[in-house]
Amino acid sequence: MPPKMKKAMAAPVMGKGALAAAIAEAAETDKKTAAKILETLAQIATSEVKKNAKFTVPGLCMIKTRKKPATKAGKREMFGKICVVKAKPAKTVVKAFATKALKDEF
Repeated sequence: MPPKMKKAMAAPVMGKGALAAAIAEAAETDKKTAAKILETLAQIATSEVKKNAKFTVPGLCMIKTRKKPATKAGKREMFGKICVVKAKPAKTVVKAFATKALKDEF
C-alpha cells in the first residue's frame, strides 16, 4: 500500500466578512451595507439559477446547472474489465465558469 499523501497546505480563503470589508473600503461605504449587497446578490443568483439554470455575474463568472440522469445498476465494461456498478439517483450539478475578462488576467 502506498504511503499516505500529506494534505496540500491551502491558502487562506477570504470569508464573507473579509469580502464585505474589502467592498466597503473600495466603495467608501460601511461594512453593514456591503454585507447586505452580498446577501442580496446571493439571493438573486439563487433564484435566477433555479428559474433559468444559468446566471452570469458580469466580469466574474457564469453559473450553470444541469440535470444528470439516474443510472441503473448492472455490469459495465471499464478498461477491459467487467465491473458491478451500483444504481445512482438523478442529481443537479452546479458549475461556475470564469468569464473571458477574468481568464485574460491569468
